[in-house]
Amino acid sequence: MGIGLGLMTLALHLIVEATRPMTQSSVIKALLTSLPDDWAILIAVGALLTVASYSSLAMVLLTAALHSAGILTLTQALGLVLGANLGSGLLAYLNMAKSPPDVRRIPLGNLAFKSLGCLLAVALLTWLPDQLGLLTAWGLHPVVSFHVLFNLLLTVTLIGFVGLVSDRLELWLPRVSDDAQSDKPRYLDATALGTPSLAISCAAREAMHQADVVERMLRGILPVIRNNDAQLSTQLRQMDDQVDALYSAIKFYLTQISREALSDKESRRWADIMSFTINLEQVGDIIERVLQDIEDKKINKGREFSPAGLLEIEDLHQRLLANLSLGMSVFLHGDLHSAQTLLKEKMLLRDLEREYAARHLARLQDNTPQSIGTSSLHIDLISDLKRINSHICSIAYPILEQAGALTQTRLKQAELHLDPSSDHS
Repeated sequence: MGIGLGLMTLALHLIVEATRPMTQSSVIKALLTSLPDDWAILIAVGALLTVASYSSLAMVLLTAALHSAGILTLTQALGLVLGANLGSGLLAYLNMAKSPPDVRRIPLGNLAFKSLGCLLAVALLTWLPDQLGLLTAWGLHPVVSFHVLFNLLLTVTLIGFVGLVSDRLELWLPRVSDDAQSDKPRYLDATALGTPSLAISCAAREAMHQADVVERMLRGILPVIRNNDAQLSTQLRQMDDQVDALYSAIKFYLTQISREALSDKESRRWADIMSFTINLEQVGDIIERVLQDIEDKKINKGREFSPAGLLEIEDLHQRLLANLSLGMSVFLHGDLHSAQTLLKEKMLLRDLEREYAARHLARLQDNTPQSIGTSSLHIDLISDLKRINSHICSIAYPILEQAGALTQTRLKQAELHLDPSSDHS
């Protein structure tokens, strides 16, 4: 705490020293002494000089010094101090003018309170100079004391309105969602193309950005199913356009990298990134179709899955999310053990898809009403979830192939002959 107070004191001292040329300027003094006793003009001049000097403290100290020297009347000095306070709020807002809307809320709220405080103070200043003049007898400087009292009373008076003003500012300056900017590439630095190894890293980071968008789409499937949320479904389907846009941007960026300048390792990484983004783009397309089917066959018709059927879908969905996280880790780190685990998960989920399809047919034979109503959607959904998983698990193939772990193995043969949705079929 002591160090913080010392740094604040040092900063104030540096501000005073930096603004000393202005406070000692004969032009500024001549301007201030020629001011009329008009509150509007005094406040405006005080605010403008505060913004110009970048310091309300310097303006208050200059005003206090001129008043002590008898150059300014107390009325003029108080008007300039009000302007200095208003200028400090204006200065803070101008500094944040290009920031996101939610960042501008606090400086705008501060400016609003400062403005209201100035209006209230003007209403009182007809009698306040006489009262402040009494402070001289107590050894207090009336100008500096007014500055302190103004901010103290402003805080005490308006603190109860902070919540109300905050609510209004949230309406006027809503936060811009990250999702609204998700379709725009963040890491494809054109200046890095001259250094192919650096450009490869930029493309890999952007591919992870694309994966984040796909993960949000995938994570949203279950809430849509549980709550029949058509609005959320529409928002998620629109995110496929973001996935496609990122895929196109990454692909174009990769084609601009000179392949001749890449080492063998970097060339393999180039191919891995391209494969990764292709799989993610296809996952996004499948999710979009899944959501459209849910809308057409469940939400619009007011149907529900049976409790057992919903549990099966939830299980597959959770496995997909876990596999996507594992796939992203495999893409980033190239860990062979994780890649082998991911491929085993593909086999496991394929077996589960067959098991859950058989269970659904058994429920149809038992004439379960909910299963009958959603039969077509249920079968298509678990099949589509398996297809999504196939694309996710395909992330492991480059790692396994480089390690020779797919060569002449039973697992690879199973992938080639048993899974028609596989990219390797």
